Amino acid sequence: MIDLSDLVDAALLGGREVMRVYAGGFETRRKADDTPVTEADHASERVVVAALARIAPGVPVVAEEAASEGRVPDHAERFILLDPLDGTREFCQRSGEFTVNIGLVENGVPVAGVILAPALGLLYAGRLGKGAFRAAVDADGVAGAPEPIATRRAPSALVVAASRSHGVEAASAFAARLPVERFVQRGSSLKYGLVAEGAADLYPRFGRTMEWDTAAGEAILVAAGGGVLRLDGSPLGYGKRGRADAIDFANPDFLAYGDPALVARLFEAG
Repeated sequence: MIDLSDLVDAALLGGREVMRVYAGGFETRRKADDTPVTEADHASERVVVAALARIAPGVPVVAEEAASEGRVPDHAERFILLDPLDGTREFCQRSGEFTVNIGLVENGVPVAGVILAPALGLLYAGRLGKGAFRAAVDADGVAGAPEPIATRRAPSALVVAASRSHGVEAASAFAARLPVERFVQRGSSLKYGLVAEGAADLYPRFGRTMEWDTAAGEAILVAAGGGVLRLDGSPLGYGKRGRADAIDFANPDFLAYGDPALVARLFEAG
């Protein structure tokens, strides 16, 4: 078994590289899909992939920057999804709301995950059946004591997590039929952390995401008591390749939630 603590250590290595670049000057380039990329993306990916090779020899790693260049390893029941810098836009804007995401997938299901927000000094992690936690991370990239987290029972008025830059109007329209107290906007995969720790109740996501964006967050959220479903109520699923209607590893719209009873009522109501 791959230890969650080893995945945490790998993410911390990536976070140190990200912050090294963040502290200095950097150039932003555009990839073929017109998304931004910086040296921080590549530096983080290099050190995390090397760490994962030591931690889990023989387990394929599907990493965002390698995949964008067409380098995708063969994989089957067990593989790792890596986003070395989720929220590159936020990184370039220096908002601090960017993360390193590592998710372990088995039989199409994320079973362990780590989300590290190095500029915020915050880490989330979890393993299916073992629970989830958050921890503070100091300026040297060292994680403190873990604090267990769990989702909450949905209150009468909901807190909805939303992206700062993607699908905001569609998420607002979806939430318009719900009793909403307020929206909380966060960049990158930090929305999963909000729901997992009970600071938000729903995260509806519209528009394309990739599996390396979501695997770590889904693993943590499920470990904390919540879940992720497509808008038709089916699982999101991982390792999606060879489809006629979507590029490899792309996700459909989905709903991340904290209280299973709430989402059951939503799907029953249509």
